[in-house]
Amino acid sequence: MIDKVTRGTGVAKLIYYLYGPGKHNEHTDPHLVAGYRHPAVLEPDLRADGRRDFRPLIAVLNSPLETLRRRPVEESVWQCSLRTARGDRELSDEEWADIAEELMHQTQIAPRGDPHGCRWIAVRHADDHIHVVATLARDDGRNPNIRGDYHKARRACRIVEERYGLQVTAAADRTAAPRPTRAETEHARRKGWAEPPRTTLRRAVATAAAGARSQEEFFARLEEAGVLVRLRWGRAPVEVTGYSVALPGHTNRDGEPVWFAGRRLAPDLTMPKLQQRWNGSPPGQPTHEDDRYGIGRGRPRSIRGSTGAALTFAERDAVYQQTANAVGKAVQQMRWITDPRVGADLAAATSDALHVAGAVTGNRHLIAAADGFGRAAREPYGRQPALTRYGDALRAAVRILALTRIGRNGRPDPMVEVMSLIINLALLAEAIADFRESQQRHAQAAAARTAATGLRAAVRKPAPVPAPRVEQPAQQMHPAALAAMGFPTSLPDLLARPTPPPTGTTADRRPGHGSSPARATCPVRIDLPRDRHRDSG
Repeated sequence: MIDKVTRGTGVAKLIYYLYGPGKHNEHTDPHLVAGYRHPAVLEPDLRADGRRDFRPLIAVLNSPLETLRRRPVEESVWQCSLRTARGDRELSDEEWADIAEELMHQTQIAPRGDPHGCRWIAVRHADDHIHVVATLARDDGRNPNIRGDYHKARRACRIVEERYGLQVTAAADRTAAPRPTRAETEHARRKGWAEPPRTTLRRAVATAAAGARSQEEFFARLEEAGVLVRLRWGRAPVEVTGYSVALPGHTNRDGEPVWFAGRRLAPDLTMPKLQQRWNGSPPGQPTHEDDRYGIGRGRPRSIRGSTGAALTFAERDAVYQQTANAVGKAVQQMRWITDPRVGADLAAATSDALHVAGAVTGNRHLIAAADGFGRAAREPYGRQPALTRYGDALRAAVRILALTRIGRNGRPDPMVEVMSLIINLALLAEAIADFRESQQRHAQAAAARTAATGLRAAVRKPAPVPAPRVEQPAQQMHPAALAAMGFPTSLPDLLARPTPPPTGTTADRRPGHGSSPARATCPVRIDLPRDRHRDSG
């Protein structure tokens, strides 16, 4: 059962809409199924011209507002639409009436057995949903207690799902990101944009946060991505307490940018949550777990001027290989470590890995998986997961992947290592889905499984063969030194190894035949030709 609670003023307009044809003539046979009195008594009568007379119904619903002892609430009309999930059976009017009564009881707007509860009605004008309307004024002259009505309505949905054998929907745990409004969606459609600006900004902010180690890097990455940033300052001259972002070209009627605060993008993208990510540390660990691996030593604080785009094919191959290896280790840790703190932190780090990998490679499957996986990575009610050394180890490799700028300027990517990374990410998403299922968080588990399915679809499609490319001499591999400083494993040793002779085959590169130890630890091995460009050179 899916619910949506809204509030407003003026019950008359709402009644006329519910009994009207709808915006696209989608309303059929509108009628009352329940109310604070019997529906037959409240149902609007037909006039001589065949139209309904809504004036008596509007009058009885508004009557308690005139006798309130205290000031009425600002938005005195409460409305909740209840819809069955796709695949559920069609419910009868009697069943919908019981569902509406359960909703009123759980929200305490009109509890069972309370003769002075708020006045309400339930209108059905489609097979799969009803609208419950109430005026927020009790018959005894008191205001109702509507605190937490959103969560109370969700609890009522869970009760009726079990009662009538309907599909189980997610609890209201505040892990879902705010969806674009209908106005935003329509505006994007009129402009010819592929998606609403809110979705684009959420992806850009999440990617920038995943690749940054500090507040300065975060804002520098947003600026480099072409996102407009507006900061909110605290009492201290250099204290940033919040931020807002906007897309160039997305303006209001006055020509000003339409700003989105971090909390309007996702629960984990607020400034306090991001600062906790950068400044927090697990018990008994350094301030930044990444410092154990050397990230930050000898590296510029800002990403501007990074020479990662000049990496050779061998260097890019090594970066992808090490990232895939780090993801593979995370898969093993998710399967074997039972500490829920480790699972929560690895889930958050997986979201970072998906966003960075999607941005770096431009792979549409990775980008879609990152967007869909977001809910699986968040903890309920906006809690920030505690940092662990396992999650920070994965973030260390992800930040190097973001720093190197692989795949830009038309340079071919090492396709075999990209596929290995995608497969390991799919395995990690499936492991996180099992972890969320064990916690009875079905919506988060579904988000993780959807992301894993999309990643596997990317691997099933044949990948294009990279174009031949001449390797640069070893003395010109200075950008690797920048990337090597931050790797959690022995990247310098891997890059220093001589390039295998062009006559080598795929079988010669398997573990035990000259392949690196890091490659052998990956849970997935792809036997595809990976050196055609070298053979042809």
